[in-house]
Amino acid sequence: MKAQAPTAYGQGLSSQARNLHWLLTNLVDEVPGIRSVAVVSSDGLLLLNSDPDRTEEAARPEGSDGPRGSSADLATIVSGLGSLTAGAAKLMDGGAVKQTMITMDEGSVFVMSISDGSLLGVHATPDCDMSVIAYHMALFVGRAGHVLTPELRSELRKSMESASE
Repeated sequence: MKAQAPTAYGQGLSSQARNLHWLLTNLVDEVPGIRSVAVVSSDGLLLLNSDPDRTEEAARPEGSDGPRGSSADLATIVSGLGSLTAGAAKLMDGGAVKQTMITMDEGSVFVMSISDGSLLGVHATPDCDMSVIAYHMALFVGRAGHVLTPELRSELRKSMESASE
C-alpha cells in the first residue's frame, strides 16, 4: 500500500516548515514501495510523518500481530535504531552513522541521519527498489538538513502535538 502524504500541513506554519512538508510529500508520492515515513528529532520526538493508508491493516497477512507500520511506530523504531547504531559506531571507532538498512521477509526499514542527530526513517514494501529509496532519502536529507534548525524543530513538534489533539 502507498503511504499517504503528510496531513499536518496546518495553517500558520513558516515557509520552511511548509517546504519540509512538501519535500516529505514528494518523497512519499514519487517513490514506489514506501509504506510510511517519519522524521525524528535527536531526542526521539516525531517531527514529520506520513501515515499509511488505513486499508493497509486489512492488507496485512491474517494472523499478523506485528507492528502496523504507522509513522508513530516507525518513529519509535527509528529513534531506537539511531541510538543503537550510534553506540555501535562509537564502540567500533567507526565515526558517524550515515545510513542503516534492515531487510525483512515482509519489508525493509531505512534510517538516514539528517542533521544534529535528527533522523529520516522509511518503512518500505518487500519488493521495493532499495537503491531508489536510498537515493531519494539522500536527496531529502540534502535538502532538509540545512533548514532543520532548533527553531524549526520546535515549530514542527508543536505542529505534530496540535495535529494529534
